[in-house]
Amino acid sequence: MSQLPLEGHHVLDLTDDKGFLCGRILGDLGCDVIKIEKPGGDPSRRIGPFYKDIPDPKKSLYWFAYNANKRGITLNIESEDGKEIFKKLVKKANFVIESFPPGYMDNLGLGYSSLSQINPAIILTSITPFGQTGPYSHYRASDLVEMGMCGLLYLCGDPDLPPVRISFPQAYLHGGAEAAVQTMVAHYYRETTGQGQWVDVSIQQAAFLATFNAPWFWELNQVILKRAGAWRTGLTTGVLQRQIWPCKDGYINFPVYGGALGARTNRRLAEWMDKEGMSDDFLRGIDWDTFDMGQVTQKVWSHMERLIEKFFQAHTKEELYSEALRLNIMIYPVSTAKDIAEDKQLETREYWLQVEHPELRESLTYPGAAVQASLTPIGIRRRAPLIGEHNEEIYNELGLSRGDLVILKEAGVI
Repeated sequence: MSQLPLEGHHVLDLTDDKGFLCGRILGDLGCDVIKIEKPGGDPSRRIGPFYKDIPDPKKSLYWFAYNANKRGITLNIESEDGKEIFKKLVKKANFVIESFPPGYMDNLGLGYSSLSQINPAIILTSITPFGQTGPYSHYRASDLVEMGMCGLLYLCGDPDLPPVRISFPQAYLHGGAEAAVQTMVAHYYRETTGQGQWVDVSIQQAAFLATFNAPWFWELNQVILKRAGAWRTGLTTGVLQRQIWPCKDGYINFPVYGGALGARTNRRLAEWMDKEGMSDDFLRGIDWDTFDMGQVTQKVWSHMERLIEKFFQAHTKEELYSEALRLNIMIYPVSTAKDIAEDKQLETREYWLQVEHPELRESLTYPGAAVQASLTPIGIRRRAPLIGEHNEEIYNELGLSRGDLVILKEAGVI
């Protein structure tokens, strides 16, 4: 009988939007994730977009996306009663994840040294903009700041304009994903030794991993990569090589490589263009087996680019993709959100899931897991919690009565 990979493990999720994804991933893997919010709800519930464009803490699609597979309670861990309740939860937990400023948990008496005395096997994962140590450790940072501080922003945008960030927050997602990975590394260590530990995640360092090609590009070629928009910077000459090309109904991706890597695909594209009367003597005369993009001048490349672009603009994405598959050419369509939603491959693999939202009186379509495993299936089991939705359920597990909950609620503890 199949089961979830981390079934039977319990997570206390104290994160805000800097760390939501970590808890979501652990929940997808089968953990019982308890999302802990302040009484009244997490401010991130007010982040849009919203269901049917109705601003409402109960209808944030952002909240839905990153807090699915979690149960939810409200708890003020700054109050004395709240601290004691949290400690009781820690006794039964396997993981605690948080994204408070460095020192916050320690000041409450809930830092790793205190939690490990309650539960020696506990793993505490702390997600902060710059980590727990260093001169920037106490600095605040938005996603935009993180994108700039990790170097990724420098590479995004057009060469003649200031840097731009990707439209939807990215750095926080890198931090949350890296936190989940390192939490699993700590979990593996605990499985072999029985010992928990503190995982210190720097969002800056996690997002820096997305720039992995730039530092090594310098090491190999002594070329500093810069913003290039729809192009990529040439290997040694600095020639701007177009990567994203307009076509009749959208865009496609087509990289021009030299040497053996690009010879076959370049030759077949040139033959295809010639067959349709869209080549010229220069293109026909290129020896693709010896063609080296690292030695091509901007003048030569601009001439080639005009011919290739004109050819692509005479065809649709589907025409280009279908023929590219037949000819074994490296051409890929740039999918829109609509294209992805209607993608037959994703549909065949049952990627899209219907998740019930009783409070909305309908089900919503969610993206499913990126992988499929025959013995340990991953998927969405529950929608994101409403504010304090599971207070009674979870606090009853701690032995608190309904009367106790009324008193705690009136005192602002839950």
